[in-house]
Amino acid sequence: MMAITDYRLLVVLGPTASGKTRLGVGLARALGGEVISADSRQVYRGMDIGTGKDREEYGEIPCHLIDIADPGYEFSVFEFQRRFLDVWAEVRGRGRLPVLVGGTGLYLDAVLRGYRLVAVPANGPLRAELAALVPEELQERLCRANPRLHNTTDLLDRERLVRAIEIAEYEAEHPPEPLPALAPLVFGIRWERSELRRRITERLKARLAGGMIEEVERLHAAGVPWATLDYFGLEYRFVASYLRGELNRNDLFQKLNSAIHDFAKRQETWFRRMERHGVPIHWLDGAAEPLTAALALLGRTGARAGR
Repeated sequence: MMAITDYRLLVVLGPTASGKTRLGVGLARALGGEVISADSRQVYRGMDIGTGKDREEYGEIPCHLIDIADPGYEFSVFEFQRRFLDVWAEVRGRGRLPVLVGGTGLYLDAVLRGYRLVAVPANGPLRAELAALVPEELQERLCRANPRLHNTTDLLDRERLVRAIEIAEYEAEHPPEPLPALAPLVFGIRWERSELRRRITERLKARLAGGMIEEVERLHAAGVPWATLDYFGLEYRFVASYLRGELNRNDLFQKLNSAIHDFAKRQETWFRRMERHGVPIHWLDGAAEPLTAALALLGRTGARAGR
């Protein structure tokens, strides 16, 4: 049982097709909140059906960080964190409760575990200086700049090694600003495995019938290259393969359905990893009434929105 707390952020997470949007909107409606999306693909305009924006579920509830970039723009976790913090402050400034909803583990982790991210520009003079050093000298310089180095793969590739030195030396001179105290309260939705698989399959059928193939056609006709659609993965990669004649309709469904099931497993693995790293998640049964359970849990613990 969680301790009594004043929370400044509600979070709703779960695997794809688990009903996150419905729960997030329900909490926002009940508690005077606004939704902030934590989905790495919903940031892109025109990618609606494949990403499951489900606009009809929001009604009068505002939703932020959806449709803020054009496909092809490289939207990073750093930009997500920066934009999230801006929106979080704006929503609270209006006296409303921010409700973060999504399934992109890296985005959620960046917020909940407070990644200290800094935008590090390329340093031409430094790179010229490093070009004269042999790999062993570069490794030594990186270890001096970052004694707490934990990603040893940076020591194996020269380009990554140079970039790691660039980042470490920049951060030493430009320490990141302290992050605000978010005081998050995190809810997760769980389903029995077979039921989640059924929900994923039924949703995919509905999306294919609802114009997902035509959506990908429109994106490509508007100038989004096949390579970019492949990069977005899952629905966009497989539908693009179908449109290029590399898959027939049955293979499109079967292969995409299997890929989404695998993706849901990876999401659940990421959430378990977040728990191991100290993020408490209060799991709700998706087959019951998760909104009722979440509100009851808030009431039982005395949790209340902080100011």
